[in-house]
Amino acid sequence: MKYLATFFLMSLFSLGAAQASDTQVHWEYEGEEGPEHWGQLSADFWACSDGRNQSPVDLVASFHVDLPELVFNYHGTPLRETNTGHTIQLTVRPGMLLEIPEHNRKVELQQVHFHSPSEHTIDGRHYPMEIHAVHADSKGFLTVVGIMVEDGEENPMLNRIWSFMPEQAGETTEAPVSVLEAGVLPPTREYFSYNGSLTTPPCTEGVEWIVLRHPLTASKEQIERFKERVGSKTNRPVQPHNARVILD
Repeated sequence: MKYLATFFLMSLFSLGAAQASDTQVHWEYEGEEGPEHWGQLSADFWACSDGRNQSPVDLVASFHVDLPELVFNYHGTPLRETNTGHTIQLTVRPGMLLEIPEHNRKVELQQVHFHSPSEHTIDGRHYPMEIHAVHADSKGFLTVVGIMVEDGEENPMLNRIWSFMPEQAGETTEAPVSVLEAGVLPPTREYFSYNGSLTTPPCTEGVEWIVLRHPLTASKEQIERFKERVGSKTNRPVQPHNARVILD
């Protein structure tokens, strides 16, 4: 079947603008600069209040279809890890690909970051954490893969990432630690797919979302360590579907 075919034109500049917004316009996850006020903080943030295809959403499938298999061709890479004040963000070197073989389509991983609790919900359920792996194709269209994380066994990948986690907002560390090697995420057909937006200001629309059905696990201690660095709440509330189709 065809993937979601209609996207708004979008480039990596949009991703850069979202990251740069931390310093240009101050925003938060709570209070007078929280999500319900983002659209009033800057004219550039208009989509946060007036957009019609906003993310995250509650994932309840509109149509059950045979979605194409995803193949994560990740490999060990040195990382640049930044505490943005809102999340821990991992910037990777080029060459990390998500492939959809049935469609002869490849998108390249740009960065990975974290939210706690989860931003998306599945049938109304929040998870303790959600990982966002942000990819772009050759034309700059963004595909974000969401991976839920539930309480359970300690996660070896997070152990390595957290071992050089920057403590202060604005601090960056670099480490030659391989953490995103092949096998971290398995090939899968079990996921949700829909057309949405960035989940932080400027909330730009035209983002292809893929949210895996099966979660990873992490210990409560690992999740709490993340919260100690960036805050106890780093998720935007779910947004209206507005008649969008969610594939499963």
